[in-house]
Amino acid sequence: MAGEKILIIDDEKPINDLIRSYVMKEGFIPFSAYNGKEAMELIKSEKPDFIILDIMLPDIEGVDLCLEIRKTNNSPILFLSCKSEEIDKIIALSVGGDDYLTKPFLPGELIARIKAHLRRQKSTGAMDASQDEILEFPGLTVNMQTREVFSDGQIISLTAKEFDILQLFLQNPKRIFTADQIFELIWKTNSLGGDSRTVMVYISTLRKKLEKNSNNPKYFISIRGVGYKFNHKLLETCNQ
Repeated sequence: MAGEKILIIDDEKPINDLIRSYVMKEGFIPFSAYNGKEAMELIKSEKPDFIILDIMLPDIEGVDLCLEIRKTNNSPILFLSCKSEEIDKIIALSVGGDDYLTKPFLPGELIARIKAHLRRQKSTGAMDASQDEILEFPGLTVNMQTREVFSDGQIISLTAKEFDILQLFLQNPKRIFTADQIFELIWKTNSLGGDSRTVMVYISTLRKKLEKNSNNPKYFISIRGVGYKFNHKLLETCNQ
């Protein structure tokens, strides 16, 4: 694993330079941006494989920039922040972030997280290449290979993690997952206190994007006191 492009978005030059030195030692190719405008220009021109995003920037909030990035780019995004409150992490992940690391951080942990996300990105790509099926449900079409989702013929933009959760349900149509199980399978790490709430936010976002009535969902069903499952009866219908 080397040669991947890493975009570092942090207006504090000493921190930006320090992260550059860390990733360069691992064989990655770093690019630095110090504000949202520079970041969007580099994303367009360089198409980075991984993005490190400071939650506080001089011209835009990190969460708002994340929303803009997600309109055109699905590379993993790791938020850096001085904020350690659970709600800050939930907000960052719910807008499309993939990970959250508080400052100050250990260089080894940062590199380990970057490598873990890049490995998952590659394994997901390899898995997608072997899956060419298109699943169709009433009002919903999912292309498992291209990771495209259509609702009533209109393409729906999902973040990488949102699609991963959808894919998890579709590949295990009759299984009920607890929020902790979903977190551990998708984020590839042990679920700690508060992580189940992160999953709840993601499920809520998926419902808002894909369900006609998110208050009465027909795709993502809640099993009271247990967790979530996909409506497997729809899968059986589409396979007939």
